[in-house]
Amino acid sequence: MTDAPEPKPLDLLWGCEAIAAFIGRTPRQTFEAVSKGQLPTRKVNGRWVASKTALREFFEEVAHE
Repeated sequence: MTDAPEPKPLDLLWGCEAIAAFIGRTPRQTFEAVSKGQLPTRKVNGRWVASKTALREFFEEVAHE
């Protein structure tokens, strides 16, 4: 029997309020940005979802431009 590595927990933020709190913006500003495709998010069952890792990488890249 082999010991398979345990999967990493998902670092997901569900909903614009959670995403907004993570990036330091208001829910309204965040909703506008995700609606325009300006942030790395997806819509799942009618809710916006973002990965903390993807958001960190996005803003690190933006900071270096």
